[in-house]
Amino acid sequence: MSTEIPYAADAEMSLTYDELDVLRTQYLKEVAQDYVTNQTKFNFAWGLVKSPMREHQVEGVRLLQDIYRAEPQRRRECLYYLALGHYKLGNFEEARRFNGLLTEKEPTNLQAQSLKQLIDRGVAREGYIGMALVGGAAAVGTLILAGLIRRAARK
Repeated sequence: MSTEIPYAADAEMSLTYDELDVLRTQYLKEVAQDYVTNQTKFNFAWGLVKSPMREHQVEGVRLLQDIYRAEPQRRRECLYYLALGHYKLGNFEEARRFNGLLTEKEPTNLQAQSLKQLIDRGVAREGYIGMALVGGAAAVGTLILAGLIRRAARK
């Protein structure tokens, strides 16, 4: 039996433009009628979070946060997609927080476990980039200091 955790496929799979357009059209129709159901808002937010476009992801997270705050009975279904949205936006601490809330409620949720691994890799990658930037800045500083010392020694 495999010990591999099922991949959080939502992290990289997006809807087609036409599929997202159906959700957008329904959402905008309800907005125009001054009554947007939570299901329509959730469906549109879900599609936006799955999008590869950052501005869609930001809007999807905003809509999910609205639902999360306003509808306590819908919080559980928002948690995974809030975590996923923040992960895709590079907000790893927020992603970790929402995913942690989900795993507290559902410790055996395999998607949440898989997403945790992706978040942890993102945090590690961000840490490596940070270390490389600090190392590069230190190297440049050392070169500048060496140049100044040489210049001062010639005088």
